[in-house]
Amino acid sequence: MNTREQRGWYFYDWANSAFYTTVVTLFFGPYLTGLAQAGADARGFVYPLGVPVDARAWWPYVLSLSVAAQIVVLPVVGVLADSSGRRKALLALFSFAGAAATLGMGLLTGSRYLAGGALFVFANLGYGAAMVVYNSFLPLIARPEERDRVSARGWGLGYLGGGIMLALAVALFQRAGALGLSESQAVRISLSAAGAWWALFTLIPLAALRDRPALRAPAGPVLRAAFSQLARTVAELRRYRQAFLFLLAYLVYNDPIQAVIALASQFGAGELKLSMASLTMAILMVQFVAFPGALLFDRLARVVGSKRALAASLGVWIAVLAAMYSLVRGERGFFLAAFAIALVLGGSQALSRSLFSQMIPRGKEGEFFSLYEVSDKGTSWLAPALFGLVVQWTGSYRASILAMMALFVAGLALLGRVDVARGARDAALRDAS
Repeated sequence: MNTREQRGWYFYDWANSAFYTTVVTLFFGPYLTGLAQAGADARGFVYPLGVPVDARAWWPYVLSLSVAAQIVVLPVVGVLADSSGRRKALLALFSFAGAAATLGMGLLTGSRYLAGGALFVFANLGYGAAMVVYNSFLPLIARPEERDRVSARGWGLGYLGGGIMLALAVALFQRAGALGLSESQAVRISLSAAGAWWALFTLIPLAALRDRPALRAPAGPVLRAAFSQLARTVAELRRYRQAFLFLLAYLVYNDPIQAVIALASQFGAGELKLSMASLTMAILMVQFVAFPGALLFDRLARVVGSKRALAASLGVWIAVLAAMYSLVRGERGFFLAAFAIALVLGGSQALSRSLFSQMIPRGKEGEFFSLYEVSDKGTSWLAPALFGLVVQWTGSYRASILAMMALFVAGLALLGRVDVARGARDAALRDAS
């Protein structure tokens, strides 16, 4: 396969990770909440489209709306990628649209919470749609035996790039006063810088990747054909039993992965009483340790196989959560747990992507990776909701860790039932016709 394309492909992870780390993980939630609170009435409510909303809940609602939009749009994007044969144009369209919305966040001041919510929905929709197209390139640029390595390097560079952008943003925020900036100005500069980073480094994969002719042309108008083909793909998914079973396993074990990433800082602050400075350092450490971690699991996959390596990573997740439940009582234990999670984080995500790529038919890469992304996003509310309910019922953050462990165990059990070789054979027998 063309190593130039592979090297260019890696850099899209580097490009878009700046959005996730700097915007989603750290800065935009608190900043948007501040905008909403600035526009709230005496009761602390804002009224988007006339609907009363607690200003503190505006960010979670916006995040949920953006995920709902992805669930509707991403499968159509996958069909368009396959049937149009213009993956590069679609990657450029969604990436630059998302980056432009992110750049616009730097203009948000005062009480412009409604504009902020709209910009985030467009940015996150662009991020998800571009990821579908980006992932669909993997089976086209790498042979089956290469995909663990290629996927791992992409994820690893993504964590490294996202970490560098985040480190620069945190440094700017911490030195804002010395540079004559307010904290608000430092945040807005960081948000816009993440958008510029995303757009600039997207030029690298666009220069290296090449389109392949579509294996089938759309029957009729493109959008109508996309919806029709999507309905057929969902109906036919039962024919790809192993791919379906893997999607189910991924849905179950990936949800607590995302929840741990999102809620670890809440555990650190609420249960362990760690300072914001310590939590920020832990987030940065995870970004940089995840890079060699992804490469480490690629090497492990070469020795024991991709599925066993993925299962091993889930086993480490379970062990780390068990340690957090029973042993972690302070900052040192929290950092050790974060270090262990960082080692398996990139590996579990990279191997999931490459394993799924083995079980999808040629010519339907976009369609199947759109379902993969929907499996990622479709239940992303479940583990956080379970975490919150257990905290509410028990008054303990530690009890919520047991709920996350249960999801990992269930996902690992489902993964054990997946026959990857059979799934690959099924896909080969039913290559797009």
